[in-house]
Amino acid sequence: MAKTPVSCYTPLSTSFTSVVSYHTGWNILTEEKSRNIEKSLKEGKLLEVVCVFRRTVETVSRTQVNIAVTGESGNGMSSFINALRVLGHEEKASAPIGVVTTTQTRGSYSSFHFPNVVLWDLPGLGTTAQSLESYLNEMQFSQYDLFIIIASEQFSMNHVKLAKAIEGMGKRFYVVWTKLDRDFSTSALSNEKMLQNIQENIKENLHKEGVWEPPIFLVSNLDPLLHDFPKLRNTLKIDLSNIRCHGPLVMLSHICEKIINDKVNSLKGRLSTEHVEDILGIRDADDLGKCLEAYRLLFGVDDASLQQVAHSMGTWAFEYMTIMKSQDLHTLCGGDWKMKFMTCLIMRAFLTLFRYIPFLGNPVIHHFRFMKHRRILELVAQDTKNILMKILKECMLST
Repeated sequence: MAKTPVSCYTPLSTSFTSVVSYHTGWNILTEEKSRNIEKSLKEGKLLEVVCVFRRTVETVSRTQVNIAVTGESGNGMSSFINALRVLGHEEKASAPIGVVTTTQTRGSYSSFHFPNVVLWDLPGLGTTAQSLESYLNEMQFSQYDLFIIIASEQFSMNHVKLAKAIEGMGKRFYVVWTKLDRDFSTSALSNEKMLQNIQENIKENLHKEGVWEPPIFLVSNLDPLLHDFPKLRNTLKIDLSNIRCHGPLVMLSHICEKIINDKVNSLKGRLSTEHVEDILGIRDADDLGKCLEAYRLLFGVDDASLQQVAHSMGTWAFEYMTIMKSQDLHTLCGGDWKMKFMTCLIMRAFLTLFRYIPFLGNPVIHHFRFMKHRRILELVAQDTKNILMKILKECMLST
């Protein structure tokens, strides 16, 4: 029975544990930035954290990404590179093409459509009699961040082997069929049926070898603005952002989570030894509405702070409020079963009776007060993490 392949195509916005290999060696988070994040989170200054996020993402957005264009010889890889860059074959900066095998060694190309990206035009597999392993080593497959497998006429076993090898490296890849113009002009099938047949043939050959289905684009190198080319360029821009930002995104999220967890543990310790009123700067520790406002202010997710953050991000504060359980006391108690239980009528009546029991009433009341504050603290902290993650993703998508 074939082993179920692991997908390299989980969107990074929903998963930080994907098997895809991305840049991991970038020293993008300096010690100074780490200290600034820690200081700002401890002081509840969310806007300052956002500024660090944006500077970090701006830095990684300029990192070079290497894309390898590979396939079988004669499939139109050099022509595809020119079409992707929207360059005519006769232009000075274009990749050389010909009716016979033109590319004998690796060539690198850039494009203003994709800043800080190097497109590597590789000699086709089968140009020489070397094995697949020799081809991968000679073409330095380990140095590329993303692969585009070019096919035309047929999706052969060589294409499948390349796909399987790239997937085995944990790298993302596309399959691009490049000669639709010829297919349409020579086939008796309707264009729609032809496109369906090509897609199904590629998927079937990949599935037979247990390769997860990659993005597939059907194009004509002669029409760089038609067919799937616009979709391909849009997908590529999103993936370039993911490739650059995935590592920093995970790193920043882990750092923020640790700092917030440390802050929560410190406050819990203080709640067990100090008066709540002194910690929060309030008059009545049993006024949960005021307490909630104070906790939100401590973490920088109060209404005023969220308005500032939203303004800096070019959005509206309700975009962040809607993902918060702690936006107000009603939402907090209605959305969390522990808070609902601790604030229900029966529990309030029970605690009122305990006030009249000597020696036992005060400790019980104090314990339940502590439990309520502990839970509010945890929920506000989790909301802070969720908001920071949303901001991080928005910063990444804006690159």
